[in-house]
Amino acid sequence: MVSILFGALAFAGVNQAAVAAKWDDKMSPAEVEKVLETKFAEGKYSPKGADSCMMCHRRSDKVKAIFDNVHGNPDNPKGPMAGLQCEACHGPQGSHNRGGREPMIAFGDNSSLSAELQNSVCMSCHKDDKRMAWNGGHHDNADVACASCHQIHTASDPVLSKQTEMEVCTSCHTQQKTDALKPSAHPLKWAQMVCSDCHNPHGTLSDADLVKPSINETCYECHAEKRGPKLWEHAPVTENCVSCHNPHGSVNDAMLKTRAPQLCQQCHAADGHASNPYLGGNNNAFTGGRSCMNCHSQVHGSNHPSGKLLQR
Repeated sequence: MVSILFGALAFAGVNQAAVAAKWDDKMSPAEVEKVLETKFAEGKYSPKGADSCMMCHRRSDKVKAIFDNVHGNPDNPKGPMAGLQCEACHGPQGSHNRGGREPMIAFGDNSSLSAELQNSVCMSCHKDDKRMAWNGGHHDNADVACASCHQIHTASDPVLSKQTEMEVCTSCHTQQKTDALKPSAHPLKWAQMVCSDCHNPHGTLSDADLVKPSINETCYECHAEKRGPKLWEHAPVTENCVSCHNPHGSVNDAMLKTRAPQLCQQCHAADGHASNPYLGGNNNAFTGGRSCMNCHSQVHGSNHPSGKLLQR
């Protein structure tokens, strides 16, 4: 019931609370939700809108920073300032201005409201084709709140900037951050590429919230030369690029998950190469230089009439 009320009566917007609100000391999360539900039913909005809020919050630079953001622009007909203003996101004022102890909708990690209820406010406006798969997506299932990634009371939201997006994403995705710093990796650490180039954080119908229907189609957006069809194809290449590569980074050349010949032998263990005296041992074609690729150089497929063994 609360979620429906929030979604129906609120515009999108988030403000990450820095400290616990006054009402959290004396009310449980369930009690806060109940009070907010009652306030929405009563609908006691301030006739002065943001002016009423700023009577107390004018000393906070963080609060005032909303006016540097598109959400604080009164000339934006789709923004909260064109309607109920602060209360469009934080709910009806009610008696909150009498000492600040009556609950309002708060956002961020310190909010007593669940991520689902916080997000229902944002999604009441931001429900479009880019977020149509949010419900049931990875971040939704992990109870990630919009305010965990987005900042609204600021002139520039860090997650929307190419220079700082990776920093926001890897505050949770630490393994991917580690991989991105390895010797062979996509240029994420130089901001020449960002996480959202491959992933839609608001959810998709693909694996890992990829922007394209499959892993290979996502990779082909940049690596078009690897796209087939080829006269002679290599099965793992057409099936899944990550069979051989770690897209977030690796200590091996070309972001390979394991260096050759160990990588190749995961499938080709019984081809006789390992027992061949001319290929076994050290300092030879099998273990030196590019290993298997010394001979089988066209591992992504060949269009040469004699390229059955991916040698040309």
